[in-house]
Amino acid sequence: MSPTVFKENGYRFFFFSREEPRMHVHIVSGDGEAKFWLEPEIELARNYQYSRKQLKEIESLLEAHYNELISAWQQHFPG
Repeated sequence: MSPTVFKENGYRFFFFSREEPRMHVHIVSGDGEAKFWLEPEIELARNYQYSRKQLKEIESLLEAHYNELISAWQQHFPG
């Protein structure tokens, strides 16, 4: 199960169920995919095919939706 948290600008931001305990989010679009850590701060973990410009856009979206992502993580992975 990989619930979508939100979609924006052609990107889908989602979680994989209990892949690992450290808070993170996956991003996918027609151009590629990436994984960002959400703690202790927003940081790129993996990148496949995204340009530096796209990663900057994704990071801006993560910052804008940060509280929503944290809340969704806590609801999806209680405890």
